[in-house]
Amino acid sequence: MSKCKLKDMFDLRKSFIQRIQIERPGSYPVPVPLENLSEKRSQQVCRDLALRGVEEMFEALQHLKNWKPHKITEDKEFNKEEFLEEIVDAFNYFMALLIVVDVDEEKLFKAYLKKDQKIRKRLDEGY
Repeated sequence: MSKCKLKDMFDLRKSFIQRIQIERPGSYPVPVPLENLSEKRSQQVCRDLALRGVEEMFEALQHLKNWKPHKITEDKEFNKEEFLEEIVDAFNYFMALLIVVDVDEEKLFKAYLKKDQKIRKRLDEGY
């Protein structure tokens, strides 16, 4: 493992994708990274990965029992470990999506900084 945990996460996900391509052919039936994002099949793969991530987030949300404003009783049990596991599942799909579109930790960080500046500027300007 390196000093950069985000890089480690990307490396782990890439190695998982490579392994699953060998052990379970067809699970990622496209080259990684995708060669042409304008092609129908490439966009289908991107959409599928994104929707799988969203499904995992919905699974995480199922652990939240006290969000309804009209509910009087409260469920005192909350399994944070299971909640986090579902979020990690979602993150894995979103990370796989980044990998197949050729985004690594450096590109993601630069995009993150750019967006952060944009939203902070909006706050400064009263957006």
